[in-house]
Amino acid sequence: MSQEDNHPDENTMPLVAHLVELRNRLLKAILAILVIFLALYPFANQLYAWLSGPLRAYLPEGSSMIATDVAAPFFAPLKLTLVLGTFLAMPVVLYQIWRFMAPGLYRHEKRIAFPLLASSILLFYLGAVFAYYVVFPLVFAFFTSVGPAEVTVMTDMSSYLSFVLKLLFAFGIAFEIPIAIMLMILSGATDTQSLREKRPYVVVGCFVVGMLMTPPDMISQTLLAGPMWLLFEIGLIFGRMVERRRPPDDADAA
Repeated sequence: MSQEDNHPDENTMPLVAHLVELRNRLLKAILAILVIFLALYPFANQLYAWLSGPLRAYLPEGSSMIATDVAAPFFAPLKLTLVLGTFLAMPVVLYQIWRFMAPGLYRHEKRIAFPLLASSILLFYLGAVFAYYVVFPLVFAFFTSVGPAEVTVMTDMSSYLSFVLKLLFAFGIAFEIPIAIMLMILSGATDTQSLREKRPYVVVGCFVVGMLMTPPDMISQTLLAGPMWLLFEIGLIFGRMVERRRPPDDADAA
């Protein structure tokens, strides 16, 4: 490994300069969120209609969503637009974080960190897409079909928004499991053999996490725990690939 690989960039900066750099990066990240939010806000009601589509498709004929709070018709779409703006701006936010941290990383760490960062963004998006197109239809079809016949389903729009945002976030985080496994292996905290031996505990842990991160129903818990287990197995595959590449690097470092 070369001398350049063994040391971070030699751009030594005083503390004040680091704080100024951090402030500039944060401002750029916030500006990206604000720009996307302002671009989406004129379509806030349409966005809420799109997000509520999986539930409205299963509402009984003649029923609709309701607003029990007088300000909910304004604040619920506003909250959704802000969350969606942050969600879509996440690549820019993480890129600014990357640019702030990159000068302090070794060259070989940079080669690893950037692909992991890009993969984490993609996996989070995939988790949210999986929740919207696979989990929501199954969950809402179940919920709207098991209630008493005398009860008309008329969901409050604020409650629905909190419910689906929790699910979207839970599935987005769950899909980060392969990245977490690779980071643990790269740091030397564990190895694939040790993780394979702990597989039964991991399976139980997936269902416990599914119980804690999703609403209290077996369908959403199982739909979260199943992909988590599958992503754990995928993480083991990629983790093994990382381990095979580590010995030459370690030898160079020595």
